[in-house]
Amino acid sequence: GWCPLSPAGARTTQLLVEPPWRPAVLWDGVTLTCQGSGTAGATTWYKDGQRWGQNRRDRFTVTKSGTYTCDRPGSGLGSPVTVLNDQLVLQVPAQTLLEGDTVTLRCRA
Repeated sequence: GWCPLSPAGARTTQLLVEPPWRPAVLWDGVTLTCQGSGTAGATTWYKDGQRWGQNRRDRFTVTKSGTYTCDRPGSGLGSPVTVLNDQLVLQVPAQTLLEGDTVTLRCRA
């Protein structure tokens, strides 16, 4: 049998972080951007699992540590991004990494 994959269940919203390192650290001036095929300008943001503020913009600069995600009507939730306020952090590039990839780590203080 042949069964096509339905795009209806696919996650098409992406939460981008700048600078592109994970975990993000507050003292880097982190900007989050919600991208997706859903309705622009109708973004709902969540911080630590709770609906957060009245921010409907697709992009903003983080001012408090926590775990953020976004929702765009029609394309769903983006993957969460954690923003820390730690004094020492080990970071990896904010991209999909596969076994065998060469990766640069950053130790930040």
